[in-house]
Amino acid sequence: MGQIKVRDIMTTQVITVLETDTIRDATITLAVDNLSGAPVIDDDYHLCGIISEMDILNLIMKYEAELKVESPVLHLLAFPMDTKFDDPSLESAAKKFSETKVSEIMTKDVITTTPDAEVVDVLALMLEKDVNRVPVLEKGVLVGIVTRGDIVFSIYKRKI
Repeated sequence: MGQIKVRDIMTTQVITVLETDTIRDATITLAVDNLSGAPVIDDDYHLCGIISEMDILNLIMKYEAELKVESPVLHLLAFPMDTKFDDPSLESAAKKFSETKVSEIMTKDVITTTPDAEVVDVLALMLEKDVNRVPVLEKGVLVGIVTRGDIVFSIYKRKI
């Protein structure tokens, strides 16, 4: 039995976010699809970056810090995303947060792989760099993604 290739375990139905999407759009995508992150692409499926829960949470904490300066009792996290606020500073922070473009906060330096890479090599890189997902590119186009979960599932299925 030879080495398992990325193509053998990668997810090909990749949920993506456009670089022009807002953080509101990205947050909804991640929440509805129960994802911790997603590749960010352009209209031609070229990879632009990765957006993660951490990117979004760091952005909300930036606005939280600004609110605390004005009023220590105001919190964006205490309200659903589309709430209309009576307080102008809270309304402004919520609007800025929601309307920020994904391209402004995504991680742009992304580790990628190819379908023919060996899973063990990709896993070693994922562990070394502490990443959960690696986009799979073929001729510069996103064709899949491999996650730690995909690798664990493949162990369960006795593929590795």
